[in-house]
Amino acid sequence: MQANDIFFGIFALLTLVCGILLVLSRNPVNSAMFLVLAIASLAGLFVLLNAFFLAAVQVIVYAGAVMVLFIFVIMLLDLKEEQRRKIKKFSLALGILTASAVGFLLARTIWLSGVGRNLQPQLEAGTRPLGERLFQQFVLPFEIVSVLLLVAMVGVVLLSKKDLR
Repeated sequence: MQANDIFFGIFALLTLVCGILLVLSRNPVNSAMFLVLAIASLAGLFVLLNAFFLAAVQVIVYAGAVMVLFIFVIMLLDLKEEQRRKIKKFSLALGILTASAVGFLLARTIWLSGVGRNLQPQLEAGTRPLGERLFQQFVLPFEIVSVLLLVAMVGVVLLSKKDLR
């Protein structure tokens, strides 16, 4: 067993554990922190794939900027314990059924794809092809997402604003 295999197991297990704790946590701030840990362990997986640029973007953009925005919105909403939604049994059962169906489809897709049968991924070298694709083919979706995030942030600020009358 090589060191890459050991690190892959550690990062994959850490990602799964943090993802499960993210969903099960009752405190929104704790959930956000578990999301940061899951993102950091995903960056570790990117490093193992020699995708250093994606790992850096994962940490800087998602763990940095997006999580600061999430924490800002959580703190701005200032949810009380009694205002939080309770989990209903039907919703829990439906969520488990949906997660199981998605897991089954993912496992089936991986099984039928031929991954792990001595196939190596075809990676384009450098960040230039990624930048060209992002700013030539995907400019419109990129801008739509940025405007959507801005509108969501303004909406949260307006919804959480206290009535001053």
